[in-house]
Amino acid sequence: MHYLSEVRMREIDVAEVTEVVRELCVRANLEIREDHLAALRRGRAEERSPIGCQVLDSLLRNAEVARTERIAFCQDTGYAVVYLSVGQDVHFVGGSLSEAVNRGVGQGYRDGYLRASLVRTPVDRVNTGDNTPAMIDLTLVPGEGVTITVLIKGAGCDNMSALRMLTPAQGTPAMIDFVVETIERAGPSASPPVTIGIGLGGTFDRAAALAKRALTRRSGEPSPDPEIAELERRVLDAVNATGIGPAGFGGTVTALAVHIETMATHIAAYPVAINLDCHSHRVGEAVL
Repeated sequence: MHYLSEVRMREIDVAEVTEVVRELCVRANLEIREDHLAALRRGRAEERSPIGCQVLDSLLRNAEVARTERIAFCQDTGYAVVYLSVGQDVHFVGGSLSEAVNRGVGQGYRDGYLRASLVRTPVDRVNTGDNTPAMIDLTLVPGEGVTITVLIKGAGCDNMSALRMLTPAQGTPAMIDFVVETIERAGPSASPPVTIGIGLGGTFDRAAALAKRALTRRSGEPSPDPEIAELERRVLDAVNATGIGPAGFGGTVTALAVHIETMATHIAAYPVAINLDCHSHRVGEAVL
């Protein structure tokens, strides 16, 4: 005879997910996260170009106006990238999790008077009307916790992102050159000062996912790996040496932070993905 041990699962109604996603979409667009405001202030203190200082002053004033007047920090309210870190001991009830996320995005963009920017396909260009579907990324973790992170990505910076399959022989020097090349090609189009997410390793697609996920880290928070943290510093110095500066007007602060995420890869591969985020850098997070 077989006996089944009692399995305890935490139940979460998907209506809670909808409400949290709705709130995060509004908050991320209206309230720039404190860690990024701190990065902008650091950039202002480090900037040596008078016009660069003016740009950073304007960005900080704009953030205050957006927060107090409850209007979007940027007219490009982008698409919502929703990261779900879900404990394997959680059971969602009340409907589909993905549909709940999309309802939250739709409600948030409606209630926050945010521009709906998504079209059904790149070919027919028909607006979906409510900024859905969201770009959903789900990761299973131990336990019964749920963390929801919303990253708002505009097209200007995303269009300047890039991916290259280097070889191990080319190595890290070629990776740094590729990042600098990408930043120089982007110029003002990525709305600097930018935050740079870099994915190293995995496969072609995983590198890109790593690069975008890297953008959700606290602005300027170094990698816990000392070797990668030092690499982040080297890349940041190389990017800021380009002199592109805030808004592309020239200066010493082209990027505010570089975040690198790594994972295992093939012995014959060195995948590098670069995902740029503009000066807005809109992220919100909540724990259920």
